[in-house]
Amino acid sequence: MPVAGALPARFDGDVLVAGSPGYDEARTVWNGTVDRRPRYVVRCAGPQDVRMAVRVAQEVGLPLGVRCGGHSAAGHAVPDDGLMIDLSLMRSVVVDPGARTAHVEGGALLGALDAATQPYGLATTAGIVSHTGIGGLALGGGVGWLARHVGLTCDNALGFDVVTAHGDLVRASAEEHPDLFWALRGGGGNFGVVTRFDLALHDVGTQALSAEVDLDPATGLRALRAWLAAAHDLPTRATAHATVWAGGPLTLGFVWVGPPDEAAPLVRALEDLGRPADPRVEAMTYVDLQRRSDDASGHGFRRYGKNHYVSDLPDAGLEAFLAHAGAEAGVVTLTTYGGAIARVDPAATAFPHRSTRFELDVGARWEDPADDERLVAACRRTAAAFEPWSIGAYVNATAEEGPAGVRKAYGDATYARLREVKRTWDPDNVFRLNQNVPPA
Repeated sequence: MPVAGALPARFDGDVLVAGSPGYDEARTVWNGTVDRRPRYVVRCAGPQDVRMAVRVAQEVGLPLGVRCGGHSAAGHAVPDDGLMIDLSLMRSVVVDPGARTAHVEGGALLGALDAATQPYGLATTAGIVSHTGIGGLALGGGVGWLARHVGLTCDNALGFDVVTAHGDLVRASAEEHPDLFWALRGGGGNFGVVTRFDLALHDVGTQALSAEVDLDPATGLRALRAWLAAAHDLPTRATAHATVWAGGPLTLGFVWVGPPDEAAPLVRALEDLGRPADPRVEAMTYVDLQRRSDDASGHGFRRYGKNHYVSDLPDAGLEAFLAHAGAEAGVVTLTTYGGAIARVDPAATAFPHRSTRFELDVGARWEDPADDERLVAACRRTAAAFEPWSIGAYVNATAEEGPAGVRKAYGDATYARLREVKRTWDPDNVFRLNQNVPPA
């Protein structure tokens, strides 16, 4: 179709400018605090459109953003007065059940992946919110309820089709461009636009179970300590977690992927921790498990979050966790790592934090812009309390931390190696609207 405005190219997909039908929808992302206006939104119909968009952005001197599912808390996909590549027309998922692989286009959402794989009882690690995009998740590592059992999303990546900064479409795998393959497994959007992900699938069945018990934070230290101490000895089908809401209870629990009856010993352990409180135990399908946070994590809210990777928390750290019950707003959560995540060599991918025991997330959501400053400050205060025990961060959960935060997310060795790969594949830092790694 003819291109709007002065953009010197033709595309099979749509080009939107301010005033075009769909423009405001395209520039609106998950975090409601993001309100930016690209000069052009190119809704790409396929890899050739992506190639053209990358080249044209450089030709006309526009910053380039890439939207997959639009779930980035920082809203990197939406460049003010720039060109946004929108992959929302590229959402196909093709499953080969015999080979246990899925071929996933770069704009696909996690729910589409689950819907395509679960009729065969197959799945791979795919976040915890079904309207998240596969692109951002996988490129930053990719955690979810299956990570302890089958590894991170990036650990299950078999290959990528990627449009580079030069506008070339290349294949990255263990055999083809292995340096790029290494970097794409955890290095974020620094190296190109991935138009196809090839992912390994696993026979995990279609069943799941969730069990939780609520306790009084004022008297919950002993139970919290015991639950977290046992978390890494749980079968890898289980992911333990602990949560404290401001003004709310301490919630201890786990998610199990597999036949629910096999989780009975873990339910009993939770019951012992929670007496006299009774746990909430719910058997469900894996697809329903993947969807259950969709409403709470829905689009339209204003959001802010901070993240730490931590090893064992001493009692002072656990007390700081429990103290969030008296905080002004938000929620703080600990989620177990270990299992298959820890069995991968830290140098094998660009996700280095294999020894992490827990991911700690602090977050809040609200609707009134007048609350922005107050609630952001509250989240920062809560997160700062855990700095003494922080050993890193999850790059997909970083936003405003800048170069120091990105370096912390990767560690010195991985960061240095990523910069060398960046120098090869994107020496001019065309792909810089992300958790950016500058070229060496």
